[in-house]
Amino acid sequence: MTSSGCKLAGQVLCAARMRTGHAAVPSGLLGDLKSLTSSSSSVRVPESQARALATSQAPEATNVDCVVIGAGVVGLACARALAQRGQEVVVVEAAGAIGTETSSRHSEVIHAGIYYPLGSLKARLCVEGKARLYDFCRQYRVPYKAITKLIVATSKDQLPDLDAFRETAARHGVPDLQRLSGPEAQQLEPALAAAGALLSPSTGILDSHAYMAALLADAEAHGAVLALNTRVAGGWVEVSHLRARWVVNAAGELRRPASRARIRAPAGLHAMRVAATMVGLPRSAIPRLYLAKGNYFSLAGRCPFGRLIYPMPERGLAGLGTHLTLDMAGGARFGPDVEWLPDPGLDPSTPIDVDPHRADLFYPAIRRFFPSLPDGALQPAYSGCRPKLSGPGQPAADFMVQGARGGRGHGLRGWVNMYGIESPGLTSSLALAQHAVQLLVAEA
Repeated sequence: MTSSGCKLAGQVLCAARMRTGHAAVPSGLLGDLKSLTSSSSSVRVPESQARALATSQAPEATNVDCVVIGAGVVGLACARALAQRGQEVVVVEAAGAIGTETSSRHSEVIHAGIYYPLGSLKARLCVEGKARLYDFCRQYRVPYKAITKLIVATSKDQLPDLDAFRETAARHGVPDLQRLSGPEAQQLEPALAAAGALLSPSTGILDSHAYMAALLADAEAHGAVLALNTRVAGGWVEVSHLRARWVVNAAGELRRPASRARIRAPAGLHAMRVAATMVGLPRSAIPRLYLAKGNYFSLAGRCPFGRLIYPMPERGLAGLGTHLTLDMAGGARFGPDVEWLPDPGLDPSTPIDVDPHRADLFYPAIRRFFPSLPDGALQPAYSGCRPKLSGPGQPAADFMVQGARGGRGHGLRGWVNMYGIESPGLTSSLALAQHAVQLLVAEA
């Protein structure tokens, strides 16, 4: 099955499908996960071991055009984009459901696209992705609200930064920020303490789980197949294309290869580990992974705010600061903070418990813009883990969408890696998918 100049054939895991809940699962693809790393998360997979595991004897496989590794929001968007082009697509996901890691543990904000360096992928794809995402939500009836956001200067010293921020946003393609005085901002939000603010009318929120379900449904409607409980075991290069194979269990040990398929590898937190299992992929082309845990606290009782509240970003922070977001039901949560995790190597663990004592750091940060926050009002909510390409004290890194060519290319046609897909990954997801598909097609 080919279209739009895509002529690469490949091999599929399994052609049959069955239904389990909301997800389509190919028959014969459920089973135990086979890890290629040792129990130590800092150990890289030796290439000889990867080759032995990746090329061990396996039965015949059938054909597929493309394989997408990881069924988070970006992986599902990529699968949909490929399937819409007429490609035969299999999405493999190690977990038992879609979007169980980074894609389900964030603020669910549709960002305007104003925080990122001019000319970066984050800046361009966030603005483009925002427009695509609002259109998608309307077309597929995904719950969303264009709730708006206030970016707040909490002292007069920050007012020049507020004006500069507005000018920078306009150069990014976000010309709609409205400058407000402190009293004007307090007219909108009486509980707010502000010396001044910017109103972002194009910022919104959405139901991210409904969004992922809609992406999956549309991808499946175009012929894509989802394989849950399926971990990539390794792969190798064959005739200038990547040959990958997955180890799964079904009615005993069943090993099915997928060879000469074009591979899209979002893989989220595990992108580096997956890349390291590929024989022939230069280890020098795999960037270092930094993990930043972000903790959230919910607000007990009624929230006095009707829109999102973000303090002005502070220089040197790895995030946007402790801000207030609202969910679709009106519940309020504060966060995320930045809690750097130990060096994860290639097999990151993602602790999800929120330490209640971290609230001691939240209260003073929140009270700079919400001074009437009562003692005891913060309750541990949830946490997420951000895959970063820059560490403590380093400038924030851009998204990295890596193909065969270019200065950061890995040299393997038919394989696209996506590294460091953190915020604004949700907002950018549809634009990221188009960008990756265009790269894949261009290098075919």
